[in-house]
Amino acid sequence: MSTSTRPPESAAPSLLAGSVEQPTFGEAVSNYVRKVRGGDMGSLPAILALVVLALAFYALRPEKFFSALNIANLFQQGATVTVIAMGLVFVLLIGEIDLSAGVTSGVCGATLAIALTKWDWPWYGAVAAALVVGVVIGTLLGTLVARVGIPSFVTTLAAFLAFQGVVLLMIGTGGNISITDNVIIAIENKNLPPWLGWAIGALAVIAYAGASLYGWSQRRARGLLAAPLGVIVAKIAAVAIAVLGLVAVLNQERSVNPVRSIMGVPIVIPLIAVLALILGFILTRTAFGRHIYAVGGNAEATRRAGINVPAVRTVCFMICSTMAAFAGIIAVSRATSVDPNAGGSNVLLYAVGAAVIGGTSLFGGKGRIIDALIGGAVIAVIDNGMGLLGYSSGVKYVVTGGVLVAAAAVDAISRRRARATGRL
Repeated sequence: MSTSTRPPESAAPSLLAGSVEQPTFGEAVSNYVRKVRGGDMGSLPAILALVVLALAFYALRPEKFFSALNIANLFQQGATVTVIAMGLVFVLLIGEIDLSAGVTSGVCGATLAIALTKWDWPWYGAVAAALVVGVVIGTLLGTLVARVGIPSFVTTLAAFLAFQGVVLLMIGTGGNISITDNVIIAIENKNLPPWLGWAIGALAVIAYAGASLYGWSQRRARGLLAAPLGVIVAKIAAVAIAVLGLVAVLNQERSVNPVRSIMGVPIVIPLIAVLALILGFILTRTAFGRHIYAVGGNAEATRRAGINVPAVRTVCFMICSTMAAFAGIIAVSRATSVDPNAGGSNVLLYAVGAAVIGGTSLFGGKGRIIDALIGGAVIAVIDNGMGLLGYSSGVKYVVTGGVLVAAAAVDAISRRRARATGRL
C-alpha cells in the first residue's frame, strides 16, 4: 500500500495561471490612451480641471492659496458638500436624482441640535437620532420612487419644499440653536495631534499598498488580466506622496496668533476618508454594488435577471439620505449652531455639481465614490479661490455653473464616443 505525497488541492496552482498574456507597462499606457480616446475618460477631465484651477489661483494669490492654513480651510469648507455628493453618487448611478439631499441634511442637523440642547442627550445619542432620521427619510423617498412609481424629480422636489418647512417648525422663524458639545464641535474645528496624523497617514499608505499588491497577485494567480506591476507601484507611490505630503503640510504651524497653536490634520478629513472607504467597498466589493451598476445600465434586463430592482433603488435613496445626515452633523459642527436656512441655499446645487463634475454620469450606470471627492475638491477650490480674489457670490455661481455645464458636456460627448467605438 503506497502513500501519496500529492499536495492538497488548495496548494495547487490555478489551471488558468499564466493562460492570459499580461500587458507590459508600455502596452498598459497605450490601452489607457485608446480607452480615453474611445470616450471612457472617467475622472480625468475633473482632475485636469482641478490642477488648472489650483495653478491659476496660486498664480494670482501665491502667498495664500497653497498656505497650510488655506489648504486646511479647503477641506473644512468642502466637507459638507463632499459628503452629500458621495451619497448622491448612489442615486445618480441608478439614473435617479435627489433634490432634497441638502435640506435633508438640515433636518438631520436640527434633530442633532434639539437632541443635544432641549432633550439633553449625550452626543452619541444625538448623532444616532440624526442618522435614524436620515434613514427614515431615505426609506420614505425610495418607497415613493421605487414602489409607488412617482418620478424621483417630483418626489424629491416635493420633499425639498416640505423639509424646509420642517426645519422652520423645528427651529422657529428667525431662531437659532447654539451647540456647545465639545465632541460635535471638534469634528470640524479641531485637529489630530501631529504624531497621530503621521500614524494614520502611514497606515493608510501601507493598507493601500497591501490591498493593491494582494489584488494584483490574486489576479495573476488566477490567470486573469492584471495591470503591470510598474503601474501598481506607480499608483502606490502617487498615493504615498499625496497622503504623506498632505500630512506634512497640515502638521505645520498655521496659526496667525502666536499665543494659540494650530497644527495637525483636521478631524473631518479622516472621517470623510472612512466614509469614502465604506461606500467604495459597497460599490466595488459587494454583490449589491454590482446590482446598482446593473440597474443603472439597464433596469429591465436587471429585473429579468432576478434582481429586486425596487429594493436596490430604495436602498440607494436610504444611503443618500444617511450621508446627508452625516453632512448635517458636519455642518452643525462647523457653524456650532443651526438656523432655519440649514441645508438650503447652494448646498444641494454644489453637491450635485460635485458628483457630476467628478465624473458620475447623469444617465446612470457610471460613477465612483472618488468622483465625489474629486468634484468636491473642484467646487471647494473654486469657492475658496474666488473668495481669496475678492469676487462676489454672483461670480462664484457663474464660474461653478460653467464648470458644471462643461462636465455635463464631457459626459454626453464621452457617451456618444463610447457608443461609436462599441464601448457602451
